[in-house]
Amino acid sequence: MNEHRPAAAWEQWINREPAWTPAADAYHTTRLGQFLQELELPSVQALREKAEKDPAWFWQRVEQGLQWPWFRPYHTVLDVSRTKPWAQWFVGGTTNWVAAVERQAGGPMAQVEAIVAETESGEVSTWTYGKLMRQARILARSLRERWDVKRGDTVGLMLPMIGEAAVALVALGLLGAIAVPLFSGYGEDAIRQRLIDAEVRYVIVADGVMRRGKRVLMKTVIDRVMDHMPWSSHVLVVNHIGQVEGWFPQRDFWWNDFMDDHEGATIPIERLLPNSPCLLLYTSGTTGKPKGTVHGHGGFPLKAAQDLWHVFDVGPGDVLWWMTDLGWMMGPWAIIGGLIRQSTVVLYDGAPDYPGPRRVWELAQRHGVSVLGLAPTLIRGLMAQSGSTPEVALSSLRVLGSTGEPWDPDSWYWFFRHVGQSRCPIMNYSGGTEIGGGILGGTLLEPLYPCAFSGPVPGMAAKVVDDWGKPVRNTVGELVVSQPWPGMTQGFWHDADRYLETYWRRWSGQWVHGDWAVATDCGAWFVLGRTDDTLKIAGKRIGPAEVEAVLLADATIAEAAVVGIPDPIKGEVLAAFVVVVPETVTSSDWSASLMDRVAEALGKPLRPTYLVAVPALPKTRNGKIMRRIVRSAALGEPAGDVSGLDNPEALAGIPCLRKPV
Repeated sequence: MNEHRPAAAWEQWINREPAWTPAADAYHTTRLGQFLQELELPSVQALREKAEKDPAWFWQRVEQGLQWPWFRPYHTVLDVSRTKPWAQWFVGGTTNWVAAVERQAGGPMAQVEAIVAETESGEVSTWTYGKLMRQARILARSLRERWDVKRGDTVGLMLPMIGEAAVALVALGLLGAIAVPLFSGYGEDAIRQRLIDAEVRYVIVADGVMRRGKRVLMKTVIDRVMDHMPWSSHVLVVNHIGQVEGWFPQRDFWWNDFMDDHEGATIPIERLLPNSPCLLLYTSGTTGKPKGTVHGHGGFPLKAAQDLWHVFDVGPGDVLWWMTDLGWMMGPWAIIGGLIRQSTVVLYDGAPDYPGPRRVWELAQRHGVSVLGLAPTLIRGLMAQSGSTPEVALSSLRVLGSTGEPWDPDSWYWFFRHVGQSRCPIMNYSGGTEIGGGILGGTLLEPLYPCAFSGPVPGMAAKVVDDWGKPVRNTVGELVVSQPWPGMTQGFWHDADRYLETYWRRWSGQWVHGDWAVATDCGAWFVLGRTDDTLKIAGKRIGPAEVEAVLLADATIAEAAVVGIPDPIKGEVLAAFVVVVPETVTSSDWSASLMDRVAEALGKPLRPTYLVAVPALPKTRNGKIMRRIVRSAALGEPAGDVSGLDNPEALAGIPCLRKPV
């Protein structure tokens, strides 16, 4: 079996002491520990095992612990009569996730800050729970009366991480409409494709954003899209930077005009079935059109809140900030889950290193952030710019989070020691848009190993399996989930067969996620990368993160992406593309010495054939490096769907390595 799996370097971590261990009283002081006490269970592992055997029991206890709002009680927790891919949750009940926010807005939390939004220029705006709900009601009533937006209508949201984004999500949820978040950096082709697929006739957009002190117009992109839509549409414009280049009176409306109406408006919250869609989240695949994942009121919001509760220990009094975009799953996840968990959610609209690399740390300090989520790639960039320490006191922090891609040890330790001061655990978190949250994560009740996970997020029946779908330990295999969960997508928008083909048809009854992973006997789990990123060198497979970790250990390397290049003799050889730390000195034999270092660490067959310094690597808004796009550029092939890139200009700096025939 090993010849079909990546050769991994994860073994080194399981033979060491954990980097972080829970406090002696964690069972009594953490929110997950208190949940275990209520269930009379001795450990997180006992909870995982019981939840896997009886998912209905677990999720009922979760919704009860969250005090989930029900207008009409459900009679059946879980119905799999249509098979696992089409599992139905909380059958017979009616709900709406917004009712949880309304409950807080009308009680003692009405004056507690729900949203704190900061712009790149330093302007700060706040919304209490009471203000947030009042504005959401005003917007909802205006949308209904002026545009006839109603239950089941799809509404595009092309908004940066600003307070109006939270108001819009709550307003649409209140109406029973379906929010379709769009990445704020999308080009017109990507937007048009999603709006047509989702049958969107209403769009809420900001006029623009500031990025590194420069204006980037967003409504102008929407205008070009609307000129070629197959139906007429309405556009609601948030005056965010004060610049609009075109205005179409029959189509365009100002946000402030909608908000001026109906002061003190009352509008009832729609009472919906738990599977009634609230979000349509698009995720790009390696091929084909983007997949529209459908999420219901009793699914994604409940899963987001449960993950924040059980993994990140978020609750009243916490200040949550995750550096992300509304167009990625983590944007709605942080806003919706954070509000349900009664925390304060920080939103930042700007570059993370503008006007300097201390921006992230100063923002976290300024707003008293207690739970901070950053992607490993972003940490590597800030680490290269900041040097040995952020030079900012971060005493409010108590939990760190990360997601998006595997860690390398140097970056993980820098984040842990210099940002978390060796006292804040890093809750590594891996899942996806289709999951509605995480499959694997950490907890504040279990030891943490560098770059690793503690195990499945409670409620996720995750396993690592071999080629025949059988569970394995201490061996690299594929990550699967064997039981349904509420946050699971209800399928792809108008494409049920593609959903089944993507996740369910390889092994009956098991969701195949597409990640290489390892589950060890010591309790550490590792994700080694996507199966479609895996390289086959000298007859064996290896995850690119293994090679990248060796390169990133060198002080001259800020970022790295390793891909496979076809070779007529060897089949495939390694090509490493690296971004060099500014102002570092490289010698004439620099490339050769780095390639030799990889050979020493991983074996001579894995010595890269190419090592190329590039100005930048193509990344998503939340810092994930897109290796498949790097490979396409290196081969001179079409890059496919690049709509999710934050910096598409990076492709121009990647040379074609394919040799002429």
